[in-house]
Amino acid sequence: MEGTRMGVLCKFVEWVKNDPKSIFWLSGMAGTGKTAIAVSLCRMLQEDPDVLLGGSFFCSRTSSDEVRSDVRRIIPTLAALFADQSPKFAAELAAELKPNSGAAAHKPTSEQIGPLLQRPLAVLASETRPIVFVIDALDECSVEREMATLLRAISNFTCPARVRFILTSRPETHILGSPISDCAHNEILQLHMIGSEEITEDIRLYIKHTFDQHRLAGSTTWHSDSDIQALTDLSNGLFIFASTVLAYVLDTDTVDDRAEHLHTVLSAMKDSKVAMEPLDDMYEFVLTRASSESKVEPQELTKTRQVLACILTARMSLSVEALAELLGQKADVLRASLRRLRAVVHIPEGLDQPGLRTLHASFGDYMFERAASNIRIARSLGDDILARGCMQVMEKQLHFNVSRSRSSYEPNATTKPDYFKLSLQYACFHWVYHIAGLPEPAKLDEVVHRTFCPRVLFWLEVMSMLSQVQRSAAMLIIATANVRLPFSAL
Repeated sequence: MEGTRMGVLCKFVEWVKNDPKSIFWLSGMAGTGKTAIAVSLCRMLQEDPDVLLGGSFFCSRTSSDEVRSDVRRIIPTLAALFADQSPKFAAELAAELKPNSGAAAHKPTSEQIGPLLQRPLAVLASETRPIVFVIDALDECSVEREMATLLRAISNFTCPARVRFILTSRPETHILGSPISDCAHNEILQLHMIGSEEITEDIRLYIKHTFDQHRLAGSTTWHSDSDIQALTDLSNGLFIFASTVLAYVLDTDTVDDRAEHLHTVLSAMKDSKVAMEPLDDMYEFVLTRASSESKVEPQELTKTRQVLACILTARMSLSVEALAELLGQKADVLRASLRRLRAVVHIPEGLDQPGLRTLHASFGDYMFERAASNIRIARSLGDDILARGCMQVMEKQLHFNVSRSRSSYEPNATTKPDYFKLSLQYACFHWVYHIAGLPEPAKLDEVVHRTFCPRVLFWLEVMSMLSQVQRSAAMLIIATANVRLPFSAL
């Protein structure tokens, strides 16, 4: 670690140990490396004997996991993480929660911080080491009002123990207007205000280090110092641009292929006449190259857009196998097509392993808002495809005694069954939310009547086995507000 990022990390550690302020806010535009710094910082603090890393929470819109974008999960997660490493805190937390049987974890954000952190931490007043909590990418949480509440609670946090909060986010309006932007009481560092020469040198070092780490055994060098400098210049201060390029270039196994990919990127970016940000140029390049090895075929581009629309819109983490079943495709065929998108999409190793997601939130923003018209995705496209996919999966997989129960008189097992496929769980949990996300949900009336209504009892059986009966009632209420369900189906 060299350059600006190491300087920022050292500044964090110095602040944690010596500054009386309890909040450090790292602000920066999309793609400037905030999360990379937060990850590195957590590693440094974990290894520092003079610091207690209480816990970290990395918010994300790209993980396809609702928990990662839910503000109400942040404080309970931090409390649980610290309880695992501090017996004194854990005992005090248990005593705090016992009268309410843990209900504090389900309360509004404004009522969580007291019983889950503030009061239990008081027992560590004699602890000489600072206790640090890291919350990354605050701007990626879904409910701005709840986020404002959390930031007020953190700003008003008082405790006899030496507690520090390190927060990172883009400088969004609702965050700029919160108490954490008060530089008189909080430490603030704006990444995008750091000198361009320092950031450029950081990116050059990052590119060189990554190339060095991915040498091919027994091969000659396939890039030059001038190539590294050219990529650095094209990055224009954005780490995410550099990492996207590297993911594309290194997604090959031979010297010739890597050299060709590198040359192609440099030529495409240099010759681009489109007035876009460099990152947008790179995203467009990756997408068009993924659609065809030689040129952009409209049919292939349409398939690529549909797959990306589903990944960007999915409401929980999917596997390649589950997405393939929702799309009505073969898993190995889908995986082969996704491989060309590895510069922008994380693909799990196993076909049945969840974790399919885009690598950075800026890619979703680009696809929904700034992409060229032949590439751009309407926000409703993913909802439409997944709503129909959910219906198809339920039509195929829901049947009499889907739970394999020996008798309806026996209670459900205390552990969740493992024989429900991820695609079926996704379809049962989320079909109605995708329908509600459509501009004209009534267009799916016929599909719902034909597919879901005859199987509603089987669907309820799955929801019951997965302890989601209360959720199913709420889903049916949403469904009746969006499509015409016959009374007999309810």
